[in-house]
Amino acid sequence: MDNNLKPGTQTVDAMPDNSGQPWLVARGLIPERGPRRVLAVASFVNMIGNGLYMTGAALFFTRSVGLSVAQVGFGMGAASLVGLVAGIPVGRLADLRGARETYFVTLVVQALVMAAMVLVHTFWLFVVVICLIQLANSASVASRGPLIRGFAGPNPTKYRSYLRATNNLAGSFGALAASVVVQLDTRAAYGALILGNAATFVACAVVIARLPHLAPVQAPRLADRWMALKDKPYMTVTLLDGVMTMQGQVLLFALPLWIVGQSDAPRWLVGMCAVINTLMVVAFQVRASRGIESNTGAIRAVRRSGLVFLAAMALIASTGHMAAGPATAVIVVGVVLHTVGELWQAAASFELSFGLAPEHAQGQYSGLFGMGHGLTNAVAPSVLGFFCITWGSPGWLVMGGIFVATGLVMPYAIRWAERTRAADLH
Repeated sequence: MDNNLKPGTQTVDAMPDNSGQPWLVARGLIPERGPRRVLAVASFVNMIGNGLYMTGAALFFTRSVGLSVAQVGFGMGAASLVGLVAGIPVGRLADLRGARETYFVTLVVQALVMAAMVLVHTFWLFVVVICLIQLANSASVASRGPLIRGFAGPNPTKYRSYLRATNNLAGSFGALAASVVVQLDTRAAYGALILGNAATFVACAVVIARLPHLAPVQAPRLADRWMALKDKPYMTVTLLDGVMTMQGQVLLFALPLWIVGQSDAPRWLVGMCAVINTLMVVAFQVRASRGIESNTGAIRAVRRSGLVFLAAMALIASTGHMAAGPATAVIVVGVVLHTVGELWQAAASFELSFGLAPEHAQGQYSGLFGMGHGLTNAVAPSVLGFFCITWGSPGWLVMGGIFVATGLVMPYAIRWAERTRAADLH
């Protein structure tokens, strides 16, 4: 008991509701005590650091290290490609040796290489360190996948949706902290930002150490040790899901450029749209996952999301020649609609990544799924820049049509993967 509490009083967490559960647990605001809560706390801490780093990294590289924008772009692009190679082998290591232990090591490595970033003073040293950071990040994502799957319980999609909601909240806290650093605009402040992110990896590792050992699932005797690389149906689903995941860059990359350069809407709308998107994800991601507990549920969700993306992008495309007031209102409606599609698409992606992967190979399949997302995220700015900015209003409609077509084709790839998995079990 907390020594500051009077005898007979309870914390908010401990106060039961009518069902006998603690109030915060019953409301779904925190998981019940145990591995799920520990993993959620670790993810929350980690995402505070990610929000801090993502918001201020580009300014650290240019304002503190002294690199040009072109040099930063080249280094980060190269790092994204290099990082793709780590996911599958580290994921397989997690399958064989234990996900908790592997994830712990990747967090320690991330802390070390992130802290080393404050020593960077030349372009090529920057390239080396940023590539190491991305390698460690990809390895971390791959080893974290089977950890989530192992502790998530009977509904991993709901738990993964909960993590996404809380992670968005944590990332917002990190971004707010980074805004203070940007305002100070000194080398010491930028150094503190980098070291602060490194500290969150250490804190995350300390929390992860509290998890129980997750025993690896025994592989079938004749199972291929690198089966993910030979699983064509799953690779197809991964590629198609990656195309759908480009929707995340619509609001982060294409919309700000559209608001500032192609519409008469006020510039403050860029920040407002980001806030709307974040608040909706925090509030509704878990609710959006309801009914998406099987491949069939994922198929319905991905079809709906494609249609909603098209409607949202059509609204945004129509604002090119509107006055400021109507353009602002229409863009806000488009952002709300787009976020609804994002909630469904994210939940479907969670279900497919876990549900189509063999139990004994969750790590390497998680690495493959992350590789697909990494590739599409690398090309997303160029694709969206061409369609939505260079081409203009018609390009928004074409991009929306691509999302619709992908959502309609994806069910066939999912059924193909299901048939292949059933054949493997026999």
